[in-house]
Amino acid sequence: MYKINDWRDVSMEKYRIGTVNRITGETEIDLIFNLDGSGEYSIDTGIPFFDHMLQLFTRHGVFDLTLKAKGDIAIDSHHTVEDIGICLGNALQSALGDKMGINRYGSAIVPMDEALIMVALDLSGRGYLAFDADLPMDQLGNFESELVAEFCRALAYNGAFNLHVRMLAGSNTHHIIEGIFKALARAIREAVDPGRQGGLPSTKGVL
Repeated sequence: MYKINDWRDVSMEKYRIGTVNRITGETEIDLIFNLDGSGEYSIDTGIPFFDHMLQLFTRHGVFDLTLKAKGDIAIDSHHTVEDIGICLGNALQSALGDKMGINRYGSAIVPMDEALIMVALDLSGRGYLAFDADLPMDQLGNFESELVAEFCRALAYNGAFNLHVRMLAGSNTHHIIEGIFKALARAIREAVDPGRQGGLPSTKGVL
């Protein structure tokens, strides 16, 4: 597994890797995202529930993710979660490069006990989020439930892709959120994998 201090030495030829170091007055984030990984992760955001969701995301997408984040979580988790979405979106964009040969589209329907979640996305070069999920509990640990949508929005707009998230069924907040992260991972996995046609999947000649 890659370590944060070693990210500049990681070969960019063998793997599709995005690296981000972002420092603001609210957060400091180091991130390495490998699209061609094996589901390995080293994640520390200071928000245990969010760590768990990102671990699920990494394993179910068969990515590699190294992430170290420091933020003003003594106030709340908003800035940290949103900024990680920004960084992960930027890393995805960087790792995809010219997008030659990818599927472009991805979708997944994932059950999690009583919850059923659908995610569909298009790596179109245009950021957009449609989010339709009712989260009954306001907070899980020190993670505010409304931040799921904020994370998805930051990810989609900074990753420049069209993202639809829809809850088809569900009553347990933990199950719903877990289903969202698993479905998101599997949809991204499908979209970034090689397509049958090869070349750029667009009649415009650009994504």
